[in-house]
Amino acid sequence: MARRAASDDSLKENNSRVQGEAMSGVANGPVKREKRRVVPQAEDGHLAGPTALNGFNGVHDDGEDSNGEVDQEDEDEGGTPKGRKRVRVNTNGDGVPADFDEENEGDEDVKVRVKTRTFERDQDGYVPGSIVRVQLKNFVTYDWVQFRPGPFLNMVLGPNGTGKSSIACALCIGLNFPLAMGTETGHIEIELKSKPGRQNLIIRRNLSASSKANSFMINGQKATGKEVDLRMAELNVGVTNLCSFLPQDKVAEFARMSPQELLRETQRAAGDANLTSWHETLIGAGKELAQVTEMLTSDRDSLKTMEERNANLEREVERFKERQKLQHRLELLSLILPFMEYVEAKELYTATKEVQRKCHEKVRRLKERNKPAHALLAELAKQHTDYGRKRDKAKDASKAKFQEMKRKWAENERLEEEMTSLVDALDDLKKKEKRRISEIARLENENKMLQAKIDNPPETENMDMLTDLLVPKVNEKNAELQYRQKLHIEESSKWKSQVDSGLKGLRDLDDVSARKLQHLAGIDRDCADTIRWLRENRHRFKLEIIEPAIISLTIPDKSFMNAVEACFNFHQLKTFVAQCPEDYKTLNNLIVDTTEALGRKGRINTWFRPNSEHTLVGPPLSPEEMRQLNFDGYAIDYVQCPDGLLWYLKKELNMHRTAIALNGDRVNVGHAMGAVSRIGPNGEGGGANFIAGRTIHSVTRSRYGRRLPQNSTRDLKNARNLVAQAIDPQVKQKLERQVAEARRKLKDLEGEESKIAKEEQDIGAEGRAIATRQEEIKVRKKRVSDTLKSIESWRLKIAGNQQKLANHRAVNSAEEERADLKKRLLDCGKRRAKLARTYINLVRGAINDQTEATRVGLDYLQIGANKTALQNMVNEHDEAYQKAEAEYEKANRAFQVAKADSKEKLEISKVKLASCSDEVKEQFKEMEEGGTARDKTADEVQAEMETVEAQLAMNLVTNAGVIEQYERRKIEIGNLSQTIEQREKKLEKIERSIKSARDNWEPALERLVASIGEKFSAAFDHSICRWDAHSHRFSGVSCAGEVRITRHDDFEKWAIDILVKFRDSEKLQLLTGQRQSGGERALTTILYLMSLTEEARAPFALVDEINQVSITIVFSVSRWFNRRFRVWIPNTNGRFTTNSST
Repeated sequence: MARRAASDDSLKENNSRVQGEAMSGVANGPVKREKRRVVPQAEDGHLAGPTALNGFNGVHDDGEDSNGEVDQEDEDEGGTPKGRKRVRVNTNGDGVPADFDEENEGDEDVKVRVKTRTFERDQDGYVPGSIVRVQLKNFVTYDWVQFRPGPFLNMVLGPNGTGKSSIACALCIGLNFPLAMGTETGHIEIELKSKPGRQNLIIRRNLSASSKANSFMINGQKATGKEVDLRMAELNVGVTNLCSFLPQDKVAEFARMSPQELLRETQRAAGDANLTSWHETLIGAGKELAQVTEMLTSDRDSLKTMEERNANLEREVERFKERQKLQHRLELLSLILPFMEYVEAKELYTATKEVQRKCHEKVRRLKERNKPAHALLAELAKQHTDYGRKRDKAKDASKAKFQEMKRKWAENERLEEEMTSLVDALDDLKKKEKRRISEIARLENENKMLQAKIDNPPETENMDMLTDLLVPKVNEKNAELQYRQKLHIEESSKWKSQVDSGLKGLRDLDDVSARKLQHLAGIDRDCADTIRWLRENRHRFKLEIIEPAIISLTIPDKSFMNAVEACFNFHQLKTFVAQCPEDYKTLNNLIVDTTEALGRKGRINTWFRPNSEHTLVGPPLSPEEMRQLNFDGYAIDYVQCPDGLLWYLKKELNMHRTAIALNGDRVNVGHAMGAVSRIGPNGEGGGANFIAGRTIHSVTRSRYGRRLPQNSTRDLKNARNLVAQAIDPQVKQKLERQVAEARRKLKDLEGEESKIAKEEQDIGAEGRAIATRQEEIKVRKKRVSDTLKSIESWRLKIAGNQQKLANHRAVNSAEEERADLKKRLLDCGKRRAKLARTYINLVRGAINDQTEATRVGLDYLQIGANKTALQNMVNEHDEAYQKAEAEYEKANRAFQVAKADSKEKLEISKVKLASCSDEVKEQFKEMEEGGTARDKTADEVQAEMETVEAQLAMNLVTNAGVIEQYERRKIEIGNLSQTIEQREKKLEKIERSIKSARDNWEPALERLVASIGEKFSAAFDHSICRWDAHSHRFSGVSCAGEVRITRHDDFEKWAIDILVKFRDSEKLQLLTGQRQSGGERALTTILYLMSLTEEARAPFALVDEINQVSITIVFSVSRWFNRRFRVWIPNTNGRFTTNSST
């Protein structure tokens, strides 16, 4: 057998790998080529029944034909016999398709089936489908090899890299596995045993490195992948069952199978061929039974509820009908009541009308009898009224005279006061004249004195000359010096600013935050300007506005830089985070909506959400799960930022749910995907992102169908925005040159500054001297100014006095004023005399008016007395009249009330009659015609109405649609009863189907598990489980194993439990992927697979790699199971030796 040096894949194999093949060929090593001897296979007799662990045929996956073209039917079936029904094995060991035996499936009388035979062996010991020969060319590690496995157990032992797993790959993988390096073509040729008397089946698959095109050949003839699949199905060969085919990477998976999966895989591999179909029938029928039972229970409950409701409705219907009768009676009574009230009101109206008319007639007669006396009384009343008006008129005239006399008296008193004041004025006239002459003399003397001062003023200097003494030369020098100082200060400030800006630029180059801001300004000017503005205007906000993550977020551990930045998109890196809604509105208003902040409208990203961390979905993995899956931590754990930004990172970016693993090779992506896609108890979760190495995984769940998890990946890019920007050397040199040049200019300016200071001192001294002279001149100017002001005030005083003199001289002389006062005094005397004459006339008129008023008053009193006497006499005669009139008023009021009441009740009756139904109107008409409508009074009708209303109150209100609902539900009850009857029949049919399938499946499964369990327990009884590494032998501790069925009401949860123990101190424990060690799981796997060999339906089985500890045990058990096996072991000289055991 020729083979290449061990490849990298081969070196990964364990030292304890075991395979069952016998090999021959030539190996090609990296240093030298060496040949290995092949020992011919012994022709020993064998026990009946196929063996496990002797290889498997690999079939193609994509179904390409011999010309490299894809067969459409093969594509649909996936290139494997998965979609095809398994062949069953009859009692003769012949393979028969499952469909051919379905007619016998429903035989309920067959309680115990004949034990199924596995396969019929030929004279050479092989069963149909066994691998007789395998040939490989340029496949994986082999240049060329051909070997013939024995008909029983075959084991290949050897160190890593000897090509044991390559043989297993050749038997199972087909098309898409790699060729050996440096070769263009290769092939896999497998020879399978056919039925006795037929030619063996030789399948050859040609492989090419240059393309995926390949071809199949069967017995030297070209064939398609589908034809190969059909031949494999006939021989019952398959790779999907771990009980028949257990490659290297599936050994651990077998132990991790759940007991339910183990039962299904065991059924597919061994026992009655119908076990799986029976089980699937039971599962499907069980689910259908549960559904039908649930629906039937629900329908029965619904039927019971509807029947109960209709039973209740029957009572409701009776009550409804009774209520309708009461309502009809009430409606009729409500029409009779206003009718009877109107009848009674009309009778009362007729009676009161008659009484009113009689009283009216009596009043009329009495009134006619007293009419003459009443006429005289009316005449006296008229006269009494006329004299009353005359008396009042005379009184008014007298009062007017007295008022006029009062006014004249007041006017006389006023004139008297005026005459007194005129007499007093005549007495004061002489004194006033003396005062006027004295004031004129004083003013004339004062004017002469002031004019003398003006004519002889004090000596004064020339003001113009004093002003010219203020020489402005010093001011000109000072202005020139100040201008030079200003230029010097501006120049000095300019260069100092250059130095400061350069030094600040150099400091900013050393400041990471400043470099980030400078870098951001080149990318997004608005964002950078907003950050600078915010730093200077923090007082305008209630809370701090968090700067974007590109500035405010740091990553202490730089190894996580790429992973953390991958959680952001560029817009999220530039987002400003507000911590309250007011600040959010203010920021958008100042930056985005107006030009107040930046001088222009900016475009920035802003974000605010109320902080409610209890609403966040928690991390998808617990800390323990993170450690088990080899994740380093969540993205949120590796950043430092303000607290306000943490809420944004969790809410918007889910960084608390993004797991990171720097070493992606240590992460099992499948397990991680399953963990992060779990759905929580409240429906939360279902997906998240995680980063493994240089790959970003986004796990989501489909929104439809089974909502399976989906994983999309993308490469992790290097961080560009969160890393600190490098210092630009050109920028640094430019800033350093700027600082040096500015400092040189400042040094030059220092010399010029001393010159300016010296000139400033000289000019200051000269200015101080001139200032002293200016103070003296100011004092002299003030003296001149004060003198001029005094002269001006004297002139104004003289002008005022002249005006006062003119006023005094313009006053009239005393004689003229005295004559005027006497004239006014005489005029007042005349007016008082006239008033006296008028007053006398008024007194006389008042006396006459008062006399007339007294006379008229006496006449008024006399007529009044006469009227009173006549009134008393008339009253005596009118007493009977008044009594009759009172009776009339009373009768008239009763008549009017009865009249209004009858009209109102008539209208009420009409309205009520119009609102009644036709049926009530007709019944009322019949009662009216028959006279029964008036059998009861209104009070009796009212009492009956109250009785009916009370009965209605006790009769609960029923929906008007109750009859319709009752009839509709009655129809629904009938339909639902038919549905229940149909489902009960269906339920009986399903139960019969379940009973039939279970009667066949359960005994067959029990026989199969009993057979497997018997051999499995016996195998443990004959094996030793603990390996002593020092003595290189097994210790004396016995193992124990048991296989049993776990039953459940749900047939899908039936299971096969494998219970094992490997220590004296422990009890039998369930085999799991975690409880037992790897060697214990491998041993248990081998023993279980060997225990089901006699019941197996596959012509061969394969297990790739069992550990070294289990090899001797397998030898021991194989002797007990089969009595025959062959072991191939490579010698130290590179050749294989064989060892056969019986």
